[in-house]
Amino acid sequence: MPFFETTAKDSETRARAGVVHTAHGEVETPVFMPVGTQATVKALDSRDLDESGGQIILGNTYHLHLRPSEDVIARAGGLHKFMNWNRALLTDSGGFQVFSLAQSKHDHPLDENVSEHGALVSIDDDGVTFRSHLDGSKHRFTPEESIMIQKKIGADIIMAFDECTPDTADRAHVQEAMNRTHAWAERSLAAHKKNPESIVLNAAGETKGHRQFIFGIIQGAAYKDLREESGRAITTLPFDGIAIGGESIGYNMTATADILDWLDPILPADKPRYTMGVGVSPLDLFEVVERGVDMFDCVAPTRMARNGSLYLKSAGAKNKFRLAIGNAQFAEDLLPIDPQCQCFTCQKHTRAYLHHLFKAEELLAYRLATIHNVHFLLTLMQAMRQHIKNGTFSAFKQSWVDA
Repeated sequence: MPFFETTAKDSETRARAGVVHTAHGEVETPVFMPVGTQATVKALDSRDLDESGGQIILGNTYHLHLRPSEDVIARAGGLHKFMNWNRALLTDSGGFQVFSLAQSKHDHPLDENVSEHGALVSIDDDGVTFRSHLDGSKHRFTPEESIMIQKKIGADIIMAFDECTPDTADRAHVQEAMNRTHAWAERSLAAHKKNPESIVLNAAGETKGHRQFIFGIIQGAAYKDLREESGRAITTLPFDGIAIGGESIGYNMTATADILDWLDPILPADKPRYTMGVGVSPLDLFEVVERGVDMFDCVAPTRMARNGSLYLKSAGAKNKFRLAIGNAQFAEDLLPIDPQCQCFTCQKHTRAYLHHLFKAEELLAYRLATIHNVHFLLTLMQAMRQHIKNGTFSAFKQSWVDA
């Protein structure tokens, strides 16, 4: 059985439906992957995710390495068992978080991975030396170390170690980082191929692994020729899937669309494509899906939920697709957040109740809001997959553009 197979293609766009086969079940694509940075999708447990239709979630190599450590997770039987999640898992390489350490809160005020102090990282051709944002302790990631950490965490899909560059970086910096990413991709792949399985333990302390698949990451920032060069370099290596990384992806959707159009002739049709960090707006998902992307993730749905911003298709032009539940107009509103939504929150609670919880700063507010936002996007993806299969994807997208 192949790792990835395409099951349907849209006749008017590059959108496609498919299936990724992992040791922890099938993942239907295109798929939105909720982010579980520290072995939890914030405010949710595995039952919440399962009831929302979650197929695959992300773990964060950098954060899990610092706390509780990959060795603790391996002894617990791997991240699946540690967090009681029996479906697919993907871990990033830690590259983006290390990149973030070199930035400042001024540059990225909403990014929870960015240090208050900045400049905590030193990059050389062999790897990255950095200090923990938790306690200042010194650590070093090389491609080989990143792969070993991900093997102990035990994800189904792991990522090659890369160097991300900011959109504002000059061409020389971007090219240097891209070349380093290509060299690190080869080293990551070689480290993975030595043992394609995870290194997790069973109750007796014996290694009990499962097959892992590895993705390479295309860099090159906003330079068309560098993106194409990176695309050719990464796709010629025997990775199981291809990720498109960089600060632009998801943060700047115009640039994201351009980059995907540049890369389309280069990307292999028989491997899954992953845009890292896409999902702030439902329309962002349509933009990448119509360009042939199969997988994407974003922290926005959970972060927005914690700030009382809830997805709603008809929320109005001013804040399209978002309802600010803290607004006074919802204090006595006895409708559900979304009358069409089948999530637990919308089926059991009113806008007035959510408004009250947020005003009272009750912890339940975050859980109920997050259940809705995650369910909203996962349900949208389910509908998107069906419209691709039905040949009605473009009309479905237009119904959202016009909403």
